[in-house]
Amino acid sequence: MKQFSLLICFMLISMGVFAQGADPHAPERSFARASLAPFYHGVASGDPLQDRVIIWTRVTTTDPTESVKWRVATDTGMVNAIDSGIVVTDATKDYTVKVDVMNLQPNTFYYYEFEADGMLSVRGRTKTAPKGDVDSLRFAVVSCSNYAGGYFNAYNRITARNDLSAVIHLGDYYYEYGTGGLGNARSIQPTTEITTLSDYRMRHSHYKLDQDLMRVHQQYPFICVWDDHETANNSYTDGAENHTPGTEGNWIDRKGWAVQAYFEWMPLRMPDPAVDTQRIYRRFRFGDLLELHMLDTRLQERDEPDFANATDPNHTILGNAQMDWLTTGMDTSTAQWQIVGQQVMMATLDANILPFGNPIYVNNDQWDGYRAERQKLYDSLSTNNIDNMVVLTGDIHTAWANNLEDGNNKAGVEFVVNSVTTQSSPLPIGVGLIQTANPHMKYIDLTNHGYYILDVNKTRTQADFYFVGTISNPSTVENWETSWYTNNNANELSQSIAASIAHPHQIGVPAPLDPRFCPILPVEMTQDITESVLLGVYPNPFKEELSIQYTLDEPTNIQLMVSDMVGRKLLAKDMGEVTPGLQRSIVDLSSLAAGTYVVTLHMDDKMQHRVVVKQ
Repeated sequence: MKQFSLLICFMLISMGVFAQGADPHAPERSFARASLAPFYHGVASGDPLQDRVIIWTRVTTTDPTESVKWRVATDTGMVNAIDSGIVVTDATKDYTVKVDVMNLQPNTFYYYEFEADGMLSVRGRTKTAPKGDVDSLRFAVVSCSNYAGGYFNAYNRITARNDLSAVIHLGDYYYEYGTGGLGNARSIQPTTEITTLSDYRMRHSHYKLDQDLMRVHQQYPFICVWDDHETANNSYTDGAENHTPGTEGNWIDRKGWAVQAYFEWMPLRMPDPAVDTQRIYRRFRFGDLLELHMLDTRLQERDEPDFANATDPNHTILGNAQMDWLTTGMDTSTAQWQIVGQQVMMATLDANILPFGNPIYVNNDQWDGYRAERQKLYDSLSTNNIDNMVVLTGDIHTAWANNLEDGNNKAGVEFVVNSVTTQSSPLPIGVGLIQTANPHMKYIDLTNHGYYILDVNKTRTQADFYFVGTISNPSTVENWETSWYTNNNANELSQSIAASIAHPHQIGVPAPLDPRFCPILPVEMTQDITESVLLGVYPNPFKEELSIQYTLDEPTNIQLMVSDMVGRKLLAKDMGEVTPGLQRSIVDLSSLAAGTYVVTLHMDDKMQHRVVVKQ
C-alpha cells in the first residue's frame, strides 16, 4: 500500500495537478504603454553565433505594410553604428520584424533599435558567441512561464544580474489554456483555449506586453525551444493529450499555426527553412568551451507516449534524423562540454522503494517512456568515449539535480529547472522517498519558482539554483538555494558550498533603462502611462468572424464600424462600456460579401482603422 501511495504522489507531481492560484486583483502588467508606440511589444534578440545574431520587434500600425528601419551599434548611445537597413512587414507576418544581422565580431556586446514613422523603439542589447579559447561562460536557464500563474519575478531578477551570455528557455514560454486553465484566476487573452493562428498570435502579444518579459528580452539574447504548451499539453507529432479533433479542428493545422506564430514572435533563426519549416533543433558553438545542442522532444518525430512501447527500438522521442544529428554532433565536436538543452526529464524516475522487484516508472511523457531510445543515446556516448554531457531540462515545474546512469556507467548529469510561475506541489511531499527509490537524484525541490545560473569553465560545470520570494505580486526578493556541479570528465554530481561568481569579462554595459518603461501599477493608477490602442485584427484575410485585440487605459465606450473602400458604412456595432486592460472582441461579419473593407474601432473620441479582406 505504501508503494501504491508513493506512486500516486509521483503521478501528481509529474502531472502538475497542484494548483497555486493567482490573485485576480493584483496589479495589472499587460497593456499598451503610450510612450512605447508603435513598438508596444518591445525588442528582443536571439540565436547568437560568432558572427551574427537575430534582432526582433513588432510594430503596431494602421498601414497595410510598414517599412521599419533597424540599426546596430557598439555603444549604448548608438553613435558608432556599424550596420543598418530597412525591413518591410505586413499582416502575413503579424507585423513582426526579424533581422539576421551578419558580419559581427565574436564575443561582443552590440546595441540595436528600430524606427517606424519617425518613432524609435527602446534600445536593446545583445551579444555574439565567443570564438577560440574561452575560459568561462554563464547562462540563465528558465522554463514554464505561465502568465496566468503569477508575476514573472524570475525574469526581473535575471535582468538585474548583467553577467550572462544568454538566456536559455527550455519551453512552455506561454500556455495554451484560457482563463481558469490550470486553476489560475488571472485573466489571459484570448480568454478561451487557443487553437488557431489568430489565437496563438494574440497569446504571444499578451505575453510580450508584460514588462518583466520585455526587459529581460531587451538585455539578453534568448536561445529557445518549445515544449508542449506552445501547441497543446502533452503534444507529440501526430496529436496531443489536450487536443480533441472533433471540437478543436485538425491537429496538423493547429500545430502548423502554433509553429508559424512561434517563429514570427520569437527571436530565433529557422535552421532549415528550405527543407523543413517546422524544425527547431539546432546547435550553438561557444568557442572551444562548449557546444549547445537544442533539441525538440515534442513535435518533430515523437511518438505518442505509451509505456507498452517504451522498450521498442522503433518507439521514438527524437526521430532517427534528430538522434543521428545529436550523436554525430557530439561525437565530432571538439568542444570540452556537450550541453544538451531539451524538454523532459532524462533521468529514470522509479516509484519502487523496495530493494527488490522491477522499476515502477511514473511518467511516460518523459524519457522513461522511450527507454530504448535513451539507451541508444547512452550507448553512443559510451562507444564514442564522450564525457561531459550536461543535460538541461524543464517541463515539470520543479528543480532536480540528477546523475544520468547507465548501469555502472556514468552517462552524464542533468539539471532540471523549476518553473518561472507554473504551479507546482505546495508541500515537499515524497522527497525523501523519491531519493530512496532514486539515489541518482541528488537534489529535489517541489515547491519553489525561479531559475538557475549555468556557470561553465574548464574545470567544472555548475548550476546555481535561485528561488524568488513570491509570484503572487511584483517582488525583487530572491534567494540562492543550492549549487551542484560536475567536474571535467567526472560525469557525476557534487554539491558546492557556494554559488559561482561571474568573471569581470562577463559583465557588460546594459542597455539603457529607458524612461519610457514604467513600473507595474494597480489598474486605477495606469491611466497616465497607458494608451487605448488597437493592437491587431485577426485573421486577415477572414471568412466569417474577426477577433479584435486592443487595450484600454480607462473604462471606454466601444463602437465598431465596417465600411467599404469608398467610405460607405455597411455595419455598425455598439459594444457598450468595456473595462480597462487588454481586451478581445469577436465580430460576426458573415453577412458581408467577399472583398476589401475598413474596420474602424471608436474608443470614445479616438478612432483606429484596419484594412481587412474577406475571402
